[in-house]
Amino acid sequence: MLKQFLQYKLSQKLSPQQIQLMKLIELPTQAFEQRLKQELEENPALESGKEQEDNYEDEFQTNDMDGQEISAEDINLDDYLSDDEIPEYRLNTNNHSVDDEQKTMPFASGSSFTQLLINQLNTFSLDKDQYKIAEFLIGSIDDSGYIRRPLLDIMDDLAFTQNFFTDEKTIESALKIVHQLDPAGVGARNLQECLALQLLRKTQTANTSLAKDIINSGFDQFTKKHYQKLIQKFDVTELQLRDAVLEIERLNPKPGSSFSNNTRSIEHVVPDFTISIVEGELELTLNGRNAPELHVSQPYNEMLKGYKASKEKTKSQKEAVLFIKQKLDAAKWFIDAIKQRQQTLFVTMSTIMYYQENYFLTGDEQQLRPMILKDVADKIEMDISTVSRVANSKYVDTPYGTKLIKEFFSESMTNDKGEEVSTREIKSILETIIGEENKKKPLTDEKLALLLKEKGYPIARRTIAKYREQLDLPVARLRKEI
Repeated sequence: MLKQFLQYKLSQKLSPQQIQLMKLIELPTQAFEQRLKQELEENPALESGKEQEDNYEDEFQTNDMDGQEISAEDINLDDYLSDDEIPEYRLNTNNHSVDDEQKTMPFASGSSFTQLLINQLNTFSLDKDQYKIAEFLIGSIDDSGYIRRPLLDIMDDLAFTQNFFTDEKTIESALKIVHQLDPAGVGARNLQECLALQLLRKTQTANTSLAKDIINSGFDQFTKKHYQKLIQKFDVTELQLRDAVLEIERLNPKPGSSFSNNTRSIEHVVPDFTISIVEGELELTLNGRNAPELHVSQPYNEMLKGYKASKEKTKSQKEAVLFIKQKLDAAKWFIDAIKQRQQTLFVTMSTIMYYQENYFLTGDEQQLRPMILKDVADKIEMDISTVSRVANSKYVDTPYGTKLIKEFFSESMTNDKGEEVSTREIKSILETIIGEENKKKPLTDEKLALLLKEKGYPIARRTIAKYREQLDLPVARLRKEI
């Protein structure tokens, strides 16, 4: 049986303006300038530069030809917050966190790595079948310079996609041609083959000869740094082994990256804030590029005045004035949003600066206090997500270099004196200890834990391992040197 009933429900929804404001706060300086340029191009009622603003809000309540007022309810915000019929925020999915980083795909011009290799291939005298296989192999090379797929799979791909049937031996022969291309080591199927190919190109000496033997028949012991086993296996001295290992360390484990990195767009960091020390006091300034001078277009404002002054108001005039009002409303909202963005950025960074005052005065990372997003959010009485947007993609120019703001955030732990210290301080000490250790006998995580405990930081071995991995430092065995 069908029933009708009335249900009241209280829900909180973000308005289109709030969504746009959050996006503005999230943008770093360069992206913000692009967004500003886009808005200036799309909204003729918004202009840049200094100009005396009139209060056009008084002119908005204009009478139409029937004596009715044109109110804000007549305006659909979606018409000017998006270029499409459906606004952008309605097309976005909700299956992600509000704090997800916004990423864009950079484009770079120039010859690709694949094209560079094909150009070299054209200098070889090959028959039609050899060229086709070699070209397909080049297309299978990744950005690091490796062919990751087995030759049997490549043989099947040639049959299915190119209708070209061959055998593994023929592909192996074509691969040897690819191995002759530059950079040395390109087309290798694994690291061992990559290093071996590069050693073949080097001038043959005692060091390179021993290095080739190590790669070809002692690669497993070499990767695990079992140097004593290598000395016994090849019957060489420690000095000879050291010279051979240095020869191997000069090789490029990723031959393709040296070229592929050149085609990537260069990212320039533009600090959003500047912190300076003036007479022993911290001074914070917001990058002027984040504070543009905008005003509402005077000609558009005059159009509204002209409409109000006109005695005869046609339907087309009413439609025109509705359009003008939309653009003026959008311009005023955008100017207000920019001001709110400036205030949010400044207040948030100012709080972070004074929270970490000792660090900014000294530059000593050990002076960094434990600080999480909630600490700042509580002080400025804003949401944690707002602080996250400010900290995640903004940079600050300090007397000690340009820093990413989120680097100032860290968890806390208690030392043996009962004081709360930042994990950044502990990581800094850990990095110093590892940097000064004897590389012939590197310290294990257990010994590192004991040393930190002696310094007043009682930390478990597994925590040491976690911090070491975060610092991108290998285990003791892999830090060993001859």
